[in-house]
Amino acid sequence: MVYLQTFSLPTREAEEDYLIIECAKNSLECYDTKYPFGIFGRKELPELIFDDITIFCGNNGSGKSTLLNIIAEKLQLNRSTLFNRSDFFGDYVGLCRYQLEKEIPDESVIVTSDGVFDRVLDIRRINDGIDDARQEMISEYVNLKYSTGEQTNNLRSIDDYNRWKKVKDAKSRNKTQSKFISSRLARNITESSNGESALAYFVDSIHDSTLCLLDEPENSLSAANQLMLMYFIIDAVKSRGCQFIISTHSPFLLSLRGALIYDLDRAPVGTCRWNELECVRVYYDFFKEHEREFG
Repeated sequence: MVYLQTFSLPTREAEEDYLIIECAKNSLECYDTKYPFGIFGRKELPELIFDDITIFCGNNGSGKSTLLNIIAEKLQLNRSTLFNRSDFFGDYVGLCRYQLEKEIPDESVIVTSDGVFDRVLDIRRINDGIDDARQEMISEYVNLKYSTGEQTNNLRSIDDYNRWKKVKDAKSRNKTQSKFISSRLARNITESSNGESALAYFVDSIHDSTLCLLDEPENSLSAANQLMLMYFIIDAVKSRGCQFIISTHSPFLLSLRGALIYDLDRAPVGTCRWNELECVRVYYDFFKEHEREFG
């Protein structure tokens, strides 16, 4: 499914003309940076045409994450975290143009590494709080277990009853420490590794029939989980009506069959096959050199 059909950035000349006019009106020379002006003009970036799966690839600093953020901002996609934007970001986005094949659904989203890391940290914080409460409850269990308890005829309020019930539960032969605690405390929300939690975050963030932008998802995923994400993307495109635009240098994601790949390290920027990319050749050459070690 294709929602976003084309996207155009301002040409180098258009960028320069805009800055000249704005500098004359507002004395913009005092700013340290005019980001993202000046990043893509020299790359002679063509009008971007999108397919079901479109990938931006390039070395660090190539602008692939910036490009995703520009597209997401122009299309007003949902995002869970803020991103690095300058005073000129909105001006630059205003100069961009796009064409839709179909109206972009409301639940369309950009998922970034920052969002993944925030999710993992949230899980840790919640689990740490549960663990602290569990320690307090262990102490409570021990105190109740060996207390003298209270007689039922001294119960004068619901608070008295609840205290008596806790003592009774703690002293019960059928109520072990673990049962006493588990009956009163939520289990940790996940026992997964950070990578598994990150993969779950990607899966949970992507809804049926939406445009999904993924910014370097491999940053938080093992090789095995990158493969799992690859299979998930294939299914989401074929069966769930999703369109993906991905910035990555993961060979697993770059190998997605039928993906349209833009190499941002080229000038002018152009499309290529995944096995022509420099970052993939590095992997190939390394494993080729050590081929005998694999038996």
